[in-house]
Order: sequence, then C-alpha cells, then structure tokens
Amino acid sequence: MAEPAQLFAQLVDAFNRRQWQQARAISGRLLPLVPNDPNVCYITGVTFLELEELPLALGFLHKAADLAPERADYAAQFAKALTMVRRSREALQAADKAMALRPSDPFTLDTLGVIYTQAHMHERAAAAFRGAVSLMPQHAPYRFNLATALVAIGDLSAAEEALESCIAIDPTFWGAHLTLAQLRRQTRESNHIPRLEELADAHPTDVNAQTFINMALAKEHEDLGDYPAAFERLGKGKSAGKEARGYAIRTDEALFDAITRQFPEPLAAASGDPSHEPIFIIGMPRSGTTLVERIVSSHPDVYSAGELQNFGAILKRLSGSTTFPMIDLDTIARTGNLDWVKLGSDYLASTRPATAQRPRFIDKLPHNFLYAGHIAHALPNARIICLRRDPIDTCLSNFRQLFSQLSPLYGYSFDLLDTGRYFALFDRLMAHWRRVLPGRILEVEYESLVDAQEEHTRRLLDFCGLPWDERCLQFEKNDAPVNTASAVQVRAPMYRTAIRRWKKYEDQLSPLFEVLEQAGVGFER
Repeated sequence: MAEPAQLFAQLVDAFNRRQWQQARAISGRLLPLVPNDPNVCYITGVTFLELEELPLALGFLHKAADLAPERADYAAQFAKALTMVRRSREALQAADKAMALRPSDPFTLDTLGVIYTQAHMHERAAAAFRGAVSLMPQHAPYRFNLATALVAIGDLSAAEEALESCIAIDPTFWGAHLTLAQLRRQTRESNHIPRLEELADAHPTDVNAQTFINMALAKEHEDLGDYPAAFERLGKGKSAGKEARGYAIRTDEALFDAITRQFPEPLAAASGDPSHEPIFIIGMPRSGTTLVERIVSSHPDVYSAGELQNFGAILKRLSGSTTFPMIDLDTIARTGNLDWVKLGSDYLASTRPATAQRPRFIDKLPHNFLYAGHIAHALPNARIICLRRDPIDTCLSNFRQLFSQLSPLYGYSFDLLDTGRYFALFDRLMAHWRRVLPGRILEVEYESLVDAQEEHTRRLLDFCGLPWDERCLQFEKNDAPVNTASAVQVRAPMYRTAIRRWKKYEDQLSPLFEVLEQAGVGFER
C-alpha cells in the first residue's frame, strides 16, 4: 500500500498536469489517511471545482480554508467556489479575508479581482488586479483584467494605457483590441485601423481574431463615418464561428411560449416577500436600461447593484431543475408551485451585504423580462421598469454589440435577422405582461426620456415612490461603477445621437424591416 507521502506526490503531479480525473482518484485514496491535511483538502477542492462538481468543491475548499486560515490562496479559491454557486455575500466575505492576508502571488490576486468584479466591487477589483500586474507585469491577461476594472470605475485614460500594454505584450489578445476601440470615439488623426486590418489579414482562419478584430474595425469605421465599411466588418465579425454556436431561434420561441403559458391569467393577490427595496430595470439589451439605472441611482436613497444573476439562479435552485441553462423549458415547468415568499426572501438575502446600504436598490439585468411573472409573485411590492426603444435601433444596437459568446441569452445577436425575430418575441411577451400584470410594469420610451428628461425622470421617481431629487438630472456626475456595454456613454450628459442611428445603415437593413413587418412589430420608417 502506498504511503501518504507517496500518494501526495502523485496527487500534486496529477494536479500540476491538470489531469483532474486522475487527481480525483488519488485524493479518494489519500483523504481517508490524512482527512485533516489542508493541502490535500485544497487540491481536492480545486479538482472538484475543475470537474464542476460544485457541492464537493465547496466542502473541501471550506475545510482547507478553515484548517489553514493563514493561506490567502485557499480563502480565494473558497470565495471562487462560493461565487460559482451564487452565494455572493459569503463569497465577498471570503475574498475580503483573503485580501486582508496580503497575498503575494499574482494568480490569487487575479482570482480575487474576478470575484470582486462579479460582486460589482470594482474599486476592490482594480486594487487586486494592480497587485497581480505589479507581480507579473509581462502577463497580458492581468493587464486586460485591470483595464476592464478601470473602465468600470471611469478611469479611461489608465484603462487605455493598460490595454495598450496588454497588446504590446501579446498582439493576439483579441479582446483588448475591441475594448480599446470602444473606449473613445476614434478620429481620422487617431485610430487603430491600420493595425487592426493587418491583424485581420494575418489571421484569416482564427475565429476569435476574426470576431474581435472585425468588430473593432466596425466600431472605428463607424466613428469615421464610413458606414458601408463598418457594416461589412460587422457582418464578418458576427458571422465568424456562427455555425459552431449552434443557435436556433426555435429554442427561444419555445421558451417564450412556455413562460406565457405559465402565467395565463391576471395575477391575483400575491403572497411573496413584502419588501419594497428592489427596483428591477428590464428590457431588451442596448435599449437604455443603463441610462435609467444611472438616473434613478443618482437618488441618495438608491443603490445600484448592477446586473445581478441572483433572481434567476435562486429560481433555478428552488425549482429543483438540474439542467445546465439558467432558464429553459425544464426550469419553467417546475416553477408552478414555488414557495413565493422563500423565493423573494432568498433573493433579497443573496444581494446582501451590498444592498443593505440604502433603502432601495436596483437590479438591472435586462433579461429579467423573462422572469417578470415570477418577480411579481415573489416580490409584490418591487418596482419593475421596462425600457422600450425604436425596434430598428434596438436590433441594430444588439447586432453591433459583442455580448458574452458563452451565454445562451445572447445567441440571437450573432445574426441580424435572428435579432429581429428575438425582438418580436420580446415585444409579444411584454404585451402579455401588460395584460396579466396590469400596473406592475412602467414602460418608458428611450426616445421620450431623451427628449423630455425632467418630465420622465419625475415619472420614474414617482413610480418608484421616491421624492424628487435634482441630482437625478445630472446622472453623468454619478461616480458609481458601471460594468456594462454602456460604461463609457453613461458618463456623458444626455445625447440624441443614438436615436434613429439605423438611418446610417438603411440600405443594409431592408431584410430586417421585412422580418419585423412579418412579425407585426410596428416601427417608423
């Protein structure tokens, strides 16, 4: 029989070679011999984390952190596991404990930066990423992560410097090129087009290169007013790797139909958690949700928690569904007899401690429009605001944006016509919510808000039960972090240049017009 020391050496070797199944087998033999060895518990926990066996990972990493409270890396991995199971409050506490131990390795600092980013603690994230960069200055991903945190807190000049450093270290770090293009308006005198064109030509078969570089070129050509070139690059960027994604609009059609069937009649008296704290801002992505978030969160009684995944994650857990997507047919089918009070109270608890700072808080996940019926049941006193924007502008803006390529929520956005079809699904679902949730959702037109800012700001605050505050008219002075695609735009005063932007691409958009017209979506030509 192998000695513990021999088994431990084998475990470390398998761990270092990332042979997770082998590491799992060895730890199964070693743990009965040394059940309280923090190093064995840690390696076992990380192994289960890599194998996505989260309950086991959580248990072993918790034990490792308890057995070796002086190890920042153990606390950081425990925090990561907590984040992955959406236990945000405990994850933040574990991350703070790890940072207090003054970690001296860049990997742990980078891990903590990611955890803080997911908790919308961007100042703390930037501090962690700065530490990682100082310890390993030639590692491009650390530079990029620092840049994203700096964008979130509004330090755009430092973000630009970090991105250029990232690219200098690794010109094939494709995401840095797109983020850099989006950081400011490019000009004839100062842009990155020659460098981007050279990279696109040099990597014709690299899907990531073609995606990110063409999207960056589309943004920069648009800034320079060359709209045909911008649209051509946009099409190339979005179509790269489309087949491998395997998206089919019929999957979303079935999901929207299932949601509609789950709430067939007007909502009777709800029995959920009575809290008045939450303000949900929903709508199609790129429809003005971040603008409304900044306006309302400029009120001293309101804290913005950002785009939380919490409601959907808790609904998934309470439903008992074990399928992979956060929301799918199986999840919806299991939500008919939920404990609405528990759903509401568990959601509120999951947002702590951040949301305990002020009387009200904003959850600005646009796709929460899928959960409007569940939110109305679980949180009967929550306010729900839905942004509506010109359908063509909304579709074009979604097509112009590179969302998470791994999230099933944005599969539609890689094809212009699928984007139009998805908008039609959203439009029909909102009409359904209007019927079965009368008075629960305030629908705000983006264009009307831009044209009559004070009138609609008063309407928003009144709907939320908030007293008038002049600071809401100066949302651009709101220094709270922003971690969305609109992070740069919302730091400027109200502007009208995004209204009817589609006119610049009118010749290229005629197929989209046909899709929307056939679906019965009204829009002004």
